[in-house]
Amino acid sequence: MTNSNGDGAGAKGALDGVRVLDLGRYQAGPRCGLMFARLGADVIKVEALKGDESRSNGPRVRGQSAYWVQYNSGKRSLSINLRTEEGKEVLRDLVKVSDVFIQNFRPGTIANMGFGYEDLKKLNKGIVMVNVSAYGQYGPFKDRVGFDTIGQAMSGLMSLTGPPEGDPTVLPFPLIDRITSLHATIGALGALYERQFSGEGQAIDVCLADTGFTTCEIPLTAYLGAGIVPERQGNGDGVTNAYKTSDGHVYLAGASSDNIFPRLADTLGHPEWKEDPRWQTRGGRTDNSGEIEAALIDWFGAHTTDEAEQILNAASIPSAPVNDIPRASMSQHLKEREVLVEVPDPVAGTIHVSGKIVKFSRSDVPVGSTPTIGQHNEEIMADLLGMSDEEIAKLRTSGVVG
Repeated sequence: MTNSNGDGAGAKGALDGVRVLDLGRYQAGPRCGLMFARLGADVIKVEALKGDESRSNGPRVRGQSAYWVQYNSGKRSLSINLRTEEGKEVLRDLVKVSDVFIQNFRPGTIANMGFGYEDLKKLNKGIVMVNVSAYGQYGPFKDRVGFDTIGQAMSGLMSLTGPPEGDPTVLPFPLIDRITSLHATIGALGALYERQFSGEGQAIDVCLADTGFTTCEIPLTAYLGAGIVPERQGNGDGVTNAYKTSDGHVYLAGASSDNIFPRLADTLGHPEWKEDPRWQTRGGRTDNSGEIEAALIDWFGAHTTDEAEQILNAASIPSAPVNDIPRASMSQHLKEREVLVEVPDPVAGTIHVSGKIVKFSRSDVPVGSTPTIGQHNEEIMADLLGMSDEEIAKLRTSGVVG
């Protein structure tokens, strides 16, 4: 199979030859599909006749949903009515010629539609099914609905986020969705590898709640093993913190470590700190950090953000400017590493989408445009299923495909 990634670029990726059916919605499911697309797989976004509901999510760039494109660029779109038997038959035929099937409906829904794992493997014993949900395909809360923030809340993560004197704080980006999508992708890749030996696919079960708990695995282990209850630390602990400069903030990281603290002392003009008995251990530097922090506050205040982070990094002291979004968008790292890539867009003209997330020494990482609703209906049904123009026209006339 020749890879197609939405804009007809035909770039060869590491997973060229792998076909994915993406029935995911919102983020955790579709971003798993996005990862497969970036790895070179042919990802078919299966959506309703009116399109995936997240196409309408803001914010918008010249009429295009910035939300939608981040999770669906580089895919092909098949708009189909799965409430009809004819539509289900098209999907069944696609299962027969595909490798991965992604869905994130509430547990039980996809089986009721006739596409549970037992149904899929009768059609294709090699199919790998990826099930993404809020609480998992089994467990005490499997029938509940949920979003990213539920994983943040129930795992304890939210209780550790925010200023020490403030309330628990939700993260401003969907960390749980993102990590869950990576778990899904890794699990699917593992199943594809195992399939080479067994000849059979299998079902993958990942959920937001599981992911939330993995983000707190260290404090959970500490409490279960030693009864340690962590306190909210805000931006840092000891000298690790965000410091105000003359024109912004710089985050100083890891400065209490045995290797970095001597360099910090020399850089700030306090070589005597290295011999002070209060600061001979990492614990001591954290517990008795007041004098060091006071000197850091003065030092940062006397420098601009650019000056401070350049001086510190030149001395191999981990630090970075605390960028707002406008400043972050101008980062040379963002551009040179192609983290975001500007591509043609059917609505906005051009738009930035998730770029070369993984770099390979040989394989390409194709980054394509975002499809319009049902843009690839004809080529998918004709090329993959061998349907004639008349058969496709009949499905369109009867409202089975868009």
